[in-house]
Amino acid sequence: MNIYDKAHDLAKALKESTEVEEITSAMKLIDADPEAKRMLDNFRGKQMDMQQRMMSGDMPDQEEMEKLEKLFEVLSMNLSIRRLFDAEQRLSVIIEDVNKIITGSMQHLYGPSM
Repeated sequence: MNIYDKAHDLAKALKESTEVEEITSAMKLIDADPEAKRMLDNFRGKQMDMQQRMMSGDMPDQEEMEKLEKLFEVLSMNLSIRRLFDAEQRLSVIIEDVNKIITGSMQHLYGPSM
């Protein structure tokens, strides 16, 4: 059994999943709506900036976090963007579950702390 072949099989299965198809479909709808695309791009930019700051140890204050959360709520009122967020969340759960399965299979090597 070649682990890399299995990893490629998993990548192919993810790429062909309903969740990825839904993300692709939602993105097409958003791309066709200039205002929705602008709002989403703006949100993603702010989200990325905040994540980069957090990774460098610069924690945003509560007000900044609340502003981003409110922006998320406003964007979620747009049905196409909501559809995208929902599909992204479902894909994220799948990836987390796969990660747990993989790391769980190695637990016997390092003990229960993993």
